[in-house]
Amino acid sequence: MNGYNFIMKKYIVLILICLTCSISDALAKTPGEVEVGGFLREAQLQGLSGPSSKLSEYRGKPLIINVWASWCGPCRDEMASLQKLARNGGKQFNVIGISTDDYQEQALTFLRESNTTFTNYIDSNLLMENMLGAERIPLTLLVNAKGKVLEKIYGAHEWSSPEALEVIKKAFHIKM
Repeated sequence: MNGYNFIMKKYIVLILICLTCSISDALAKTPGEVEVGGFLREAQLQGLSGPSSKLSEYRGKPLIINVWASWCGPCRDEMASLQKLARNGGKQFNVIGISTDDYQEQALTFLRESNTTFTNYIDSNLLMENMLGAERIPLTLLVNAKGKVLEKIYGAHEWSSPEALEVIKKAFHIKM
């Protein structure tokens, strides 16, 4: 009986571990999230540093989407390199930002202070945040010309570095 109880306890622990992993994976997703390999759905983008637009207006050219907030230190740290990337890669791909700020004025103040000139939108209704999977920020997505999500990269990066440019070149099959 002792050996049987020991084996049963091991199986129960194993089942609990598997359930915990499954639950944590399910909870890690945001509602309506498009996974890597999936296609972004149509969405109305609320203008922040420019006019409002539809996500589909960016089809036909690779797209880099950066999800950020003015209160997020790592987001602030990477914005200058995103600006440089947008300026240098502008003919081969688009770069846009999606602010998750609750207050538009705070986001605009940050954009002015950081001299960010690429187009930014604000996601006041969490539509883009959920679709893109921004359970933590900063989040940068590489999206092909047809709207397919190729990469999701969490955390701050130096986007104008040779390493980041190599990732972008390989994802988009471009020369820079």
